[in-house]
Amino acid sequence: MRRIKPWMVSSSILFAAALLFACATQKEPAEKAVSQVEAAVAAFKEDAAKYASAELQAVEAQVAALKDKLARKDYKAVLAEAPQVQAAVASLQETVSGKKHAMAEAAGQWNNLSAEVPKMVAAIQSRVDILARSRKLPKNVSQAAFDSAKSGLDYMKSTWAEATSAFSSGDAVGAVDKANSVKQKGNEVLQALGMTPS
Repeated sequence: MRRIKPWMVSSSILFAAALLFACATQKEPAEKAVSQVEAAVAAFKEDAAKYASAELQAVEAQVAALKDKLARKDYKAVLAEAPQVQAAVASLQETVSGKKHAMAEAAGQWNNLSAEVPKMVAAIQSRVDILARSRKLPKNVSQAAFDSAKSGLDYMKSTWAEATSAFSSGDAVGAVDKANSVKQKGNEVLQALGMTPS
């Protein structure tokens, strides 16, 4: 039978003590890292849910995994993975900030477009109605151009309805894209009808 020497016992005790000490010294920084990440997400969570919900879900899954490791007292893993999660949170914050800025900018553009575009549609509608009632088209408007203008007007009306619906739903960027598309088509239709594009 192998005899256990006193120095072997004492080294085992020392190793266990060192392990306990390492765990104890890692516990506080691990808890702090998790709470910092949670606080960072909470600070802009409402905006993130509005502007980047898919990205928020991915970050929340990473935070949940980190909290799970903390609950299992795997402090070493928490400290190793925390910087990666913090980077993901910072990236999400940047994305949200960018989208929020884009939305604010688009809202300003929408104010101008919502004044211009309906006037353009009304002017084209008026011109189409007048030409439809007349027996003969003006020299500068062919039948093909007139037919194209009518289909262009239909496109403008339906796309403008989509734009206003998008803006009402909170998608100012999408609304502005559609409104600009209507404006571009409007300029083509005005030319086809022999009118001056805006």
